[in-house]
Amino acid sequence: MMSLATRLAALRAELSSLDVDGFLLPRGDEHLGEYVPDSAARLAWLTGFTGSAGCALILPDRAMIFSDGRYQLQLAKQIDPALWQYGHLYETPPQTWLARHGGRARIGYDPRIISEVELRPFIAAGCLMIPLGRNPVDAIWRDRPAVPASQVTIQPDRWAGRSAEDKVATLAAKLLDEGQDAVILPDPGCIAWLLNIRGSDLPYLPVALCFAILHAEGTVDLFIDPGRLADPVRANLRATTQIHTPDALQEALITLGGKTIRIDQARCPVWFAQTLREAGATIVDGVDPCLLPRACKTAAEREGMREAHLLDGIALTRFLCWFEKNGIGLSETDLAGRLLAFRLEADSCLGASFDSIACAGPNAAIMHYMPQRGEDAVIGRDMFFLIDSGGQYRSGTTDVTRTIWTGDRPPASWCNQYTRVLKGLIALSRAVFPEATPGYRLDPLARHALWEAGLDFDHGAGHGLGSYLSVHEWPLGFTRRPVLDPVHEHMVLTNEPGYYAPGSHGMRLENAMLATLDTVGEAARYLRFETLTLAPIDRRGIDVTLLTQIEIDWLDHYHARVFRMLSPYLGDDECAWLNQVCQPL
Repeated sequence: MMSLATRLAALRAELSSLDVDGFLLPRGDEHLGEYVPDSAARLAWLTGFTGSAGCALILPDRAMIFSDGRYQLQLAKQIDPALWQYGHLYETPPQTWLARHGGRARIGYDPRIISEVELRPFIAAGCLMIPLGRNPVDAIWRDRPAVPASQVTIQPDRWAGRSAEDKVATLAAKLLDEGQDAVILPDPGCIAWLLNIRGSDLPYLPVALCFAILHAEGTVDLFIDPGRLADPVRANLRATTQIHTPDALQEALITLGGKTIRIDQARCPVWFAQTLREAGATIVDGVDPCLLPRACKTAAEREGMREAHLLDGIALTRFLCWFEKNGIGLSETDLAGRLLAFRLEADSCLGASFDSIACAGPNAAIMHYMPQRGEDAVIGRDMFFLIDSGGQYRSGTTDVTRTIWTGDRPPASWCNQYTRVLKGLIALSRAVFPEATPGYRLDPLARHALWEAGLDFDHGAGHGLGSYLSVHEWPLGFTRRPVLDPVHEHMVLTNEPGYYAPGSHGMRLENAMLATLDTVGEAARYLRFETLTLAPIDRRGIDVTLLTQIEIDWLDHYHARVFRMLSPYLGDDECAWLNQVCQPL
């Protein structure tokens, strides 16, 4: 196996043979997704960094890797400082770093794994960006895993709430109204939603990796190995969809010459636009038309999400009860596995929705820490244990975080921090706001109590949640950056404020919420949130003197609802424990 140093040296040699001086390597794959198969984990293979966001820049004499605030501590632990420097994506933008250190160097990039929006800042900064005909990492990756090829399944209409024919017809009519002949769909999650199909190509995201073109006349070209579709799946797709092999994609794009094609330049590899322009097509930049209807859940999807969160609440509550008696002395990986086992007792649970973040003590200060067996911590007394996890159920996707104190009561300063995190969770849960308000305008609600004490957290306060799809789905949700993604009725988002003290401890509380209609005002419709997550919040870290009566009432009512909804499904001992921890403050 090649060492990381050998890999970097081999890449530099390959770049020289391609007549470029450096290389820009994003973390995403050909679909630009958050989750990538092992065969496309190029950034992790080259650098050792396994986070879900970032990019690398390789120059002849230096190499830099960038990620966001969630992963700064992880970067410091995973990369070799003799080979790599690291920086913050937003505080040290990659294009700024490259313009400063790259001069007039010729920087190669793979147009199949970067969007036009991602590429644009480098060009604007004066960097000389050269598209490459092949990916240089793939050329040196001798033991690259095989591309996944799971069988495609159908998501029944009873869970989807709308047929594929209806979705295709609706979006095709939208294209026609806007004078567009077709739209390119590179996102397997959007294709899964549009055609009511699922797969298991990725560990936590139930999709089949594929591409599609939706035409304004109401047909879809789907590019996937035909052998992955059994006869019943083909029959289900026949009304709308023509199946093509993946190697037919480029020729299909060329045939669109002379037509007006919609591309989401933030979510589509730039190779598509480059190929279409060369073929004589007119490119129109437009948001992927699947995003908004996918995010606004149908009545069937909303009921499915409630069912999934009920099942998930049963599993998590049983785990928390078990943890009280058995958690001390066990490892972080033991506990993550035990929680998954509780979830899998439900027949409709197909697995985790992401790699569980189970962390204790100083590890909990690493926002996206992933325990590794043999290197993980053992749970002791008088520490915070943070468990951030979720499940994939046929009826919906879940994501929930609880932070548990393993002694009688934390130090007073830690109680202060924990209570301010709880106040942020409650404030965002209670929000009433005009429909289509951007999430970044609501994000401060989750931070205000922390800000009052000079504290903060370096991640968004929440994100969109899919319906048996991605645990991180558009809209981006509640972000610190001025992202204009709107919140509409029937969207499901998470609410997850936290606080992290490096080298000491960390805490986060997270619930999923459904945006529902509150009232219709004079000038706008106003929304509020229905909390979907059902699981007790540990009260040992709460400083009641910091809570208002409204906040106390919210928590008491929430716990009363948790007990009412979950107790019929628990054993006697579990029910007695839940009754105790759900008592009013």
